Amino acid sequence: LSSLHLKEEKSKPDANGAVVKADDNVEKTEDEEKEDRAAQSLLNKLIRSNLVDTTNQVEVLQRDPTSPLYSVKSFEELRLKPQLLQGVYAMGFNRPSKIQENALPMMLAEPPQNLIAQSQSGTGKTAAFVLAMLSRVEPGNKYPQCLCLSPTYELALQTGKVIEQMGKFYPELKLAYAVRGNKLERGQKISEQIVIGTPGTVLDWCSKLKFIDPKKIKVFVLDEADVMIATQGHQDQSIRIQRMLPRDCQMLLFSATFEDSVWKFAQKVVPDPNIIKLKREEETLDTIKQYYVLCSNRDEKFQALCNIYGAITIAQAMIFCHTRKTAGWLAAELSKEGHQVALLSGEMMVEQRAAVIERFREGKEKVLVTTNVCARGIDVEQVSVVINFDLPVDKDGNPDNETYLHRIGRTGRFGKRGLAINMVDSKHSMNILNRIQEHFNKKINKLDTDDLDEIEKITN
Repeated sequence: LSSLHLKEEKSKPDANGAVVKADDNVEKTEDEEKEDRAAQSLLNKLIRSNLVDTTNQVEVLQRDPTSPLYSVKSFEELRLKPQLLQGVYAMGFNRPSKIQENALPMMLAEPPQNLIAQSQSGTGKTAAFVLAMLSRVEPGNKYPQCLCLSPTYELALQTGKVIEQMGKFYPELKLAYAVRGNKLERGQKISEQIVIGTPGTVLDWCSKLKFIDPKKIKVFVLDEADVMIATQGHQDQSIRIQRMLPRDCQMLLFSATFEDSVWKFAQKVVPDPNIIKLKREEETLDTIKQYYVLCSNRDEKFQALCNIYGAITIAQAMIFCHTRKTAGWLAAELSKEGHQVALLSGEMMVEQRAAVIERFREGKEKVLVTTNVCARGIDVEQVSVVINFDLPVDKDGNPDNETYLHRIGRTGRFGKRGLAINMVDSKHSMNILNRIQEHFNKKINKLDTDDLDEIEKITN
């Protein structure tokens, strides 16, 4: 697929961009840092080299409960055009992922059906809707027939790459990017059959500039709806675009999360939908040994960490701090002691963060120091130790049980044994730890020197 020539943009990253800037003089807690969902999503796309094999159950709610429910175990069953099947295999997909098994037959059904689907990054949803778009296109018609909205320029380019890879053997199909900086002559009509872009530019192309005739669009995809509505203005722009489309246009909406605001938005944009949801897997702490270490201040916490460092670096460890400032300080102090550590920090460009995670994943660094915001959504299977240098608390200073579970749940994965060590440095943090114990009804033992042998066994 050839695409419109894009000038390399040196865009100043903003609220929608991929950079989170911080004032280094101000110590920001994670709640104060606006979590940059678009950056997190882009990060996941950069670090996922293959599909996540999720064990979650897929829940399918059909618009018409009387119609038979199809799911497929192979791409051949979908009766795709040969050049598309060739593209799918060339991308390394051998069989459909969990979400694709159920979503693809629905998306490719005749007459077309609308779909709202929830699945986390890496489950194959981009490939699924790209396949649906490429299947519906009439290559002989030289005008836009499929429209895909992404929350940011960078995410649009990532989806564009998937379209180009999958359409590699289908040269008649062309792709255009409706993103800032892609200037077209006024009055020009677009001949590309697929347009991918951000809401503001797509709205301009459809209404003000009339580059696209919205009445000829057959498939409308709204990707990353949860990221989309976190950005001011995107929600309204998306709804305005949707209202210009023909009644029989197929509407497909995808989101990693389904909080109420996403639901309300999805229902405005997708009439009579089928719904696919991934049931949340219950995380359990049964395979994780939890300890705490008593200290009286930050320096003592650091000393305690150095004392157990040898035992924990046999495997890979993640150390969580409450603020960027603490994370930066801790990584610097550990480096001074001659320890090799990686630091994941919010002010890094997304590409830099991806490189750090890749090095950690490959075992080039055994220890990753990070804050919550950065570590969200990162799966590194070989982590067997999590250290809470600071216990997780919410903005009111109460225990954040969900974050605690999310942090330490990275360890005892896949039935392996894991280890969590909590640093306690005041009466207040001891109180937080006690409340966490009560919440999960799991005793957290004090770490004694005798336990270090036990730790080595777990991490070995």
